[in-house]
Amino acid sequence: MLVLAFDTATPAVTAALHDGERVLAESTTIDARRHGELLAPAVERVLSEAGVRLRDVTAVVAGRGPGPYTGLRVGLMTAQALAATLDVPAHGICTLDVLAYGSGLDEPFLVATDARRKEVFWARYADRRTRLDGPSVDKPADLPVEGLPVVGAGAGLYPEALGAAADPAYPYAGFLAALAAERIAAGAPLDEARPIYLRRPDAVVPGAPKKVTA
Repeated sequence: MLVLAFDTATPAVTAALHDGERVLAESTTIDARRHGELLAPAVERVLSEAGVRLRDVTAVVAGRGPGPYTGLRVGLMTAQALAATLDVPAHGICTLDVLAYGSGLDEPFLVATDARRKEVFWARYADRRTRLDGPSVDKPADLPVEGLPVVGAGAGLYPEALGAAADPAYPYAGFLAALAAERIAAGAPLDEARPIYLRRPDAVVPGAPKKVTA
């Protein structure tokens, strides 16, 4: 097994390789505006550090979001293109599940990431592997925190409503790769590399111009 994993659903452009037992290499850059520029070099970097060739990859896994439209599409389209080139499966995992898994928590908690517009993408978990509710998008004050820990950078943006943020802040690809490898080894089904959209994109196609009247 050689899993190539990456996520671009948050400001973290992150990639990693996993051989079924451990993370061989990982690269992360925090930059909310350059997903398209940074992802390919990150993939090349982890391949080089691990000393493996792209053609040796047996599965490609990308974070499905939810996340801002443009950044999210970069990772998912790259996953589909690489998988088609290599003739290997392209899988997707909810980005919030990656944060949950990376937390290592075995008690109830929430995960929250920045959804912009003064909202967060969030989900509720029984433990790091078990999602109970979500993903959803809401105002921070509307989340059912009830004293639960909140994992992710979304909590750091709204501490008055969500309290102190628990680690990790971002869905690092090492966690994504490890979770994917665990599920593949167990024969558990993985989702397709398709985006999780919870609202329409900010950019829209312009409508027809208004008629000018005298």
